[in-house]
Amino acid sequence: MERTSTEIVKVADITGIETSADRGAVDSELAFLAPAAAAALGLLADAIKRGTADRESVVQALKEAAVHERFADVLAAASEDVMDETEDPFDFDARLDADNLSGAASQVRDLFRWL
Repeated sequence: MERTSTEIVKVADITGIETSADRGAVDSELAFLAPAAAAALGLLADAIKRGTADRESVVQALKEAAVHERFADVLAAASEDVMDETEDPFDFDARLDADNLSGAASQVRDLFRWL
């Protein structure tokens, strides 16, 4: 029987997520977002491994939620930030970092087109 995305959410009860920010390693309100997103994706992967969620339903739910677009947006914003912070727009190291981030964003978007 195929599960819908709402059934997948019922697979786990999250009682708490400890992040590096909780342990005092990072001093930022945003430090809670990335570990929480990673934990949520980890729960989906675990549900597939345990057989409590249909892999096709999970992938379709991720596509419908545009997870890949939001992840690509983060990488693209980081790329723009690198170039905004550099004083010399022709600085090789800055351009390389920005190009790598931008390329990764494109690959994330392409990955979901192939699924």
